Amino acid sequence: MPPPADDNLVAVAETHYARSGDVAIAYQMTGGGSVDVLMSSYQNISIDAFDREPHFARFLERLGSFARVIRLDTRGRGLSDPISPLAPLTLEQEVSDALAVLDAASSERATVFGYFGRGTMAILLAATHPDRVAGLILFNTFARGFRADDYPWGIPVSVYRRFADSVMNADDYRLESTDVAALHAPSLTGDEAFRRWWEDEGRRGASPATARALGQLDWGSDVRDILPSIRVPTLVIHRAENQWIRVGNGRYLAENIPGAKYLELPGGDQYPFAQDADVVLDEIEEFLTGSRGHREPDRVLATILFTDIVSSTERAATAGDRDWRLLLDRHDAMVRRQILRFGGREVKATGDGFLATFEGPARAVRCAVAIREGAAQIGLEVRAGVHTGEVELRGDDVGGIAVHVSERVKSLAGADEVLVSSTVVDLVAGSGLEFEDRGEHELKGVPRRWRLFAVIG
Repeated sequence: MPPPADDNLVAVAETHYARSGDVAIAYQMTGGGSVDVLMSSYQNISIDAFDREPHFARFLERLGSFARVIRLDTRGRGLSDPISPLAPLTLEQEVSDALAVLDAASSERATVFGYFGRGTMAILLAATHPDRVAGLILFNTFARGFRADDYPWGIPVSVYRRFADSVMNADDYRLESTDVAALHAPSLTGDEAFRRWWEDEGRRGASPATARALGQLDWGSDVRDILPSIRVPTLVIHRAENQWIRVGNGRYLAENIPGAKYLELPGGDQYPFAQDADVVLDEIEEFLTGSRGHREPDRVLATILFTDIVSSTERAATAGDRDWRLLLDRHDAMVRRQILRFGGREVKATGDGFLATFEGPARAVRCAVAIREGAAQIGLEVRAGVHTGEVELRGDDVGGIAVHVSERVKSLAGADEVLVSSTVVDLVAGSGLEFEDRGEHELKGVPRRWRLFAVIG
């Protein structure tokens, strides 16, 4: 998705509704590629939550660079009409929901992206409506959820029931009770923001009783018999160390779908947007378009923002561990909201601060000011440093002299102060931002002297 024209806004997908019988089905459309990709909500997490998780948002942004992405909440999930937990739900109903969305989105044919428990619906749609399905992508999913004598890769029913009793408990509906986030995304185990997103959005997407009904549909389905009838191009991707949906599931799909291409990746993450997301997207892009247009440059020009809390050690000692943790959580959530609001990319949390990058310096400066104001509202003082320069891309991390400059600029800022380099001041001329000259400074470990400016207002 292109960045918004206004520095104060972030592009948000508009939610539409399609009519499937007497049920309203929510869907969104993003991207602008020449092919259509249809993907359902992830488990019980609604489509309107996707853009609020940075890893997921980046995945969808690149997917949207070569495809029009049509996302839907099937009935009972997220923004779509609810279901009665007492009434049986079928894959056929979900297929009808998907077809209704394709019609509403004016999509004659789409490649269906089936992942996790949404794979069985995608398989049935491809097998029964090849006139509407151009291709099938199956990622970390299965043809049958539960284990059987002739299907040893499924999850034992007893294990699933214990899991459901633990997670989908109306007395304590907490997805974190069995550390589901770590089970689904071991590479993101230390990312507290991701954990909170998973917990909050998973609970918001379906009530305990509805989650049980939807889970029973996802895991209780068995579409093995229809795999040989699939006649659309199919790409199966599975991660070898996946502990939740074991790799035998992916191998079975590839062996039983005629002509399917199979890719087995290292790692154990359930999500397509975690771990080696660009490898996954390279394969999907080639599958859809016949080529891999994405070539991540080693070095790019970016504006780097560093922040931290002033006197955090002293504040932690005064507040006590529990209260400080709660205050730090509020601070982190606020900072992440502002980074997203101004179109930045969170690179990493640094304990009591953040490193983020922006495509434009004005966005970074305004984000720093907003973070300063947000911190003051919760009784904290922060400082920030901003610099624009060439950075080295190291996977999801960044490095290079420009990163060091920004960090050193931040370290020279006072409480509630946003300091920027002269490079930033020159680049934002005419933006309406005002600065006060703070003179030249030595930056530890960085060649030459640097003129710094404080943001006014």
